[in-house]
Amino acid sequence: MPAHNIPRFVLSGNDRMPVIGLGSGAFEIPGGVVKTAIIEAIKVGYRHFDTASLYGTEQPIGEAIEEALKLGLLGSRDELFITSKLWLTDAHPDRVLPALQKSLGLLMLEYLDLYLIHMPVSAKPESNSLFPSKENIAELDIKGVWGAMEECKKLGLTKSSGVSNFPVRTLESLLSVATIPPCLNQVEMNPTCQQKELREYCKGKGIPITAYSPLGAPGSAWGNNRILDNEVLIGIGKSHGKTVPQVALRWLYEQGVGFIAKSFTKERMKQNLDIFDWSLTQNDLEKINQIKQMRFNQENPLFEYIA
Repeated sequence: MPAHNIPRFVLSGNDRMPVIGLGSGAFEIPGGVVKTAIIEAIKVGYRHFDTASLYGTEQPIGEAIEEALKLGLLGSRDELFITSKLWLTDAHPDRVLPALQKSLGLLMLEYLDLYLIHMPVSAKPESNSLFPSKENIAELDIKGVWGAMEECKKLGLTKSSGVSNFPVRTLESLLSVATIPPCLNQVEMNPTCQQKELREYCKGKGIPITAYSPLGAPGSAWGNNRILDNEVLIGIGKSHGKTVPQVALRWLYEQGVGFIAKSFTKERMKQNLDIFDWSLTQNDLEKINQIKQMRFNQENPLFEYIA
């Protein structure tokens, strides 16, 4: 699909974010594989790329952008929408700006389009594990950290600032102290994790939602195939001549939600873009509304902060 045909959301300051982004949360995948995948994604029409300091993919994404510009696949960096995230160990007022500057250095960019607080919690800076143990987790200084995020925006280092994994209670705390409200909340969402209460709250506050794990994180350490193996979604897909992932992504789109779909396979990248010229029926939507709900990361020690 041509990049200009992908719908966009309007964020703060009239910045426009492509509804679909390519995720890069792929631990232990070689940087060369990530770089090649990003270049291929640009070729098939992706312009929104999602990364984080946690993922270790900022550098190969930066290299891919540089290569795409050299090859003439892009007219300029401004054609892209790049999101990155502040990890727990840097979620302290004095560490936000240096963390963003480090991410920009790895990406070889002068600015991000969107910078997110990755979790509504912080951790001791000396914590080295992928997910800190409970004794290293601390309450987030919402006012101080968000104030530093606002300053990054004022400095022009990010066009927009938002959050990820924030439940209603933490959003309420943030909105009570924010001068510039968050422009987006990126959360787990798919037909088996529909986040109805959170969606309703964010809609009322004018905060768009972007979904991660829109296909249930199949193949990850904590994911499963509950989307791909769901009989309701399989049946709906057959009735439309579409794949189960296409049905799941179309459902999100019809809820007014953007999504980060992670695939490094060119054919699947193309399939994930092929959701905008057809619609689910009211009967389809009613069936999906009845699907049993669950969260994929309940075993994660951070789950209690995001549920």
